[in-house]
Amino acid sequence: MSAGATTSAGPAEAPADDGEVLRWAEQPASFGAAEDLEWASTELGAYRAAAAAGEPREDLIRVYVPRPTVAFGQRDARLPGFEAAAQACRDHGFVPAVRRAGGRAAAYHPGCVVVDHLALQDDAALTQQARFAEFAELFVAAFARAGVASSIGKIPREYCPGEYSIQGPAPAHPVKLAGAAQRVVKGAFLFSTHVVVADPAPLRAVLTDVYRLLELEMDPRTVGAATDVAPGVDVPGFVAALKTEYAGWAGSRGLTLTEAPLPPHAAAA
Repeated sequence: MSAGATTSAGPAEAPADDGEVLRWAEQPASFGAAEDLEWASTELGAYRAAAAAGEPREDLIRVYVPRPTVAFGQRDARLPGFEAAAQACRDHGFVPAVRRAGGRAAAYHPGCVVVDHLALQDDAALTQQARFAEFAELFVAAFARAGVASSIGKIPREYCPGEYSIQGPAPAHPVKLAGAAQRVVKGAFLFSTHVVVADPAPLRAVLTDVYRLLELEMDPRTVGAATDVAPGVDVPGFVAALKTEYAGWAGSRGLTLTEAPLPPHAAAA
C-alpha cells in the first residue's frame, strides 16, 4: 500500500507524510519466465529485511510484459499430473514455473501485463482481504479508463478462481480479464496482478490441457482478454490507463507517483 516512514498505509489508514513517493518502474524486457517470478520474491526479501531493521522503504509498482509462462501454484506442483501438465506447457511454447504466491495455474504471454506491488506494512497478514478488494476496484477503474467494461467477481469454473477476479462481458461468455495473488511476510507484502489484454487463444489452448492433466475443473470459455470486450485496446494503452489510476490512488494518500528504475539487483536476474 502507500509508503510510510517505516510502514505502508493499509486501505483504512491515514495518508502518508508530505514528500513521500510511490515508485513506478516499467521493466524494459522480461528477464525470463522463472526469473521474473524470482525477481519479485527477491525484492520482497529486501522489504522483509527493511521491516525487521525498522528502515524506511518506499512502495514499488513493477510493471512488465511477460514471456509465455504458465505460473503454477504450489498446490498444483504437488498434484500427480503436474509433470505431464508442465510438459504440455512446453509443447505449447510456454515455460512452466511455480510461484510462491497462492492460487492455481494461470497463463500469460506478451499480450498480457504483470503488475507487482511491494510495500511495507505492519499488519500485512491481517489486511489481505482488504487489499484484494481495494486493488480489484483500482484495476476495474483502469479497465474503464481504457474503454473496457469489467466487474469484480468469480466466474463459474474459471481458471485460477478467486472471489476478486475481474471479469469482462464478452459476447459469447464472461471472460476473466485479471487475477491477483498475494505473498505476505512479516512486515511486508507482494501483491501481484496479471492482466490479459490481447491474444487469448494460445492461453486458452495451454490452460485447457493443463487443467485437464491436473484433473482440475475449468471452463475454457472463461479464458479471454480485454480485446474480447473492447477490440481496440492494447497493452500500452492499458498500462497508461493503469498508471493514471495509480497516480490518483497515490495522490489520495499524500503520495506522488514517480517513475523509477528497478532496484539494482534486477540487472543480475
